[in-house]
Amino acid sequence: MTDYLSPEAYLPHEAPMCLLDKVIDVTQETAHCQVKVSANGVLAPFLSADGTLPGWFAIEIIAQTVGVWSGWHKIHAGEETVGLGMLLGGRALRCQTGHFPAETLLDCQVTLLVRDEKIGSFEGVILADKHIVASGRVNTYQPDNDELEQLFQ
Repeated sequence: MTDYLSPEAYLPHEAPMCLLDKVIDVTQETAHCQVKVSANGVLAPFLSADGTLPGWFAIEIIAQTVGVWSGWHKIHAGEETVGLGMLLGGRALRCQTGHFPAETLLDCQVTLLVRDEKIGSFEGVILADKHIVASGRVNTYQPDNDELEQLFQ
């Protein structure tokens, strides 16, 4: 069994923008992360008054799980930094209940569908108690250093 670092080690995010608690597994084509909907956790700043997380956070949870996949592979390829990735958009994104209830443990799993040097497409599911509560496909873009320099000028 592989020991993984915290999600922040694989993402270019810091609190409060890292929406994941734990990396469970990363393979050549998949990643699995968890986060708990809790007033005491990383999602606390984003919870509704009743302690639920709005369903539209699903796209970012899936995208950050893709980011963990990418960052883990970059680190294991010997790169010093994980780099910045961009979410281009999502397709067929669904959150069955419209929100995630308080104290729910969310398991996010992504699977690589297609990828070249810069663009990737991943299928993502979020499970709670082994039931799919959200799903969809995200498309990502990995800019190179020149593109990042132009973007931030």
